[in-house]
Amino acid sequence: MRLIKVSETINFMKLRTVMMVLSAVLLIGSVASLAVNSLNWGLDFTGGTLIEVGYDKPANLSQIRTTLNETDFEDAVVQNFGSSEAVLIRIAPREGVKSAQIGNQVVSALRSTGDNVEMRRIEFVGPNVGEELTEQGGLAMLVALLCILVYVAMRFEWRFALGSVSALAHDVLLTLGLFSILQIEFDLTVLAAVLAVIGYSLNDTIVVCDRIRENFRKIRKGEPNEIVNISLTQTLNRTIITSLTTVLVLLALFYKGGALIHGFATALLFGVIIGTYSSIYVASSVALALGISKEDLMPPQVEKEGADLDPMP
Repeated sequence: MRLIKVSETINFMKLRTVMMVLSAVLLIGSVASLAVNSLNWGLDFTGGTLIEVGYDKPANLSQIRTTLNETDFEDAVVQNFGSSEAVLIRIAPREGVKSAQIGNQVVSALRSTGDNVEMRRIEFVGPNVGEELTEQGGLAMLVALLCILVYVAMRFEWRFALGSVSALAHDVLLTLGLFSILQIEFDLTVLAAVLAVIGYSLNDTIVVCDRIRENFRKIRKGEPNEIVNISLTQTLNRTIITSLTTVLVLLALFYKGGALIHGFATALLFGVIIGTYSSIYVASSVALALGISKEDLMPPQVEKEGADLDPMP
């Protein structure tokens, strides 16, 4: 395949400083939101009782919250679930009270207003299980990042390894920040989506790093910035096609998949977009900032056996 000339390339690195500043601002905002607002933990992590009820007409969420406040359920989280007639109610665990009893109390309180309320389902998750899931989920992400760091360092070069892990951490933090700012419920399906975002972003970053290493070895003349621009331009078609097809599927899941996978689709949709961006501007920029050069990526020369011996007279 013909190498694209430098004059034909897109100068991605021209905006490197601007994009790094933008990423820094977004990261600071995400960390600040996580520190102040935390995440809207789902029932899988917090424990408690989840009750789904159905109405024969659009439900008045404000009235439902007022009714529950008057019946000692001030901590209840009320939201629509898929339609305006379906309502999801989350209640923190109460010591000594069974979930079935809580569900009956909630339904009785809602029916006392004269509405026709149907109990659809009730679920209970113990707080000990929730704490275990929180710990194991966080540990899974840390282990994934460490394994990726080791793999990329062995496969490519330590500067690329730091750039790749920086891009992955960037994607995870921004995705968590989005859920913190919008207060979208964070449950096990969203955690699975975050781990999938790590895999997608890594795959995209590996393709870019592999092409950069290949061009550093092929192109004899050219500054590192120019070679990175050539590599990014050569992989651009592949990146656009992969991202676009993935986004189309995720849009279908987001709009037609229902409330159960809405958070999953949201995390993946945002993660794919931000992962494509980070592969171009975060991973490559970090490697350049660390001083990657042609000498770092050239394969070591292996001396032939006996090459150091004196020739025969």
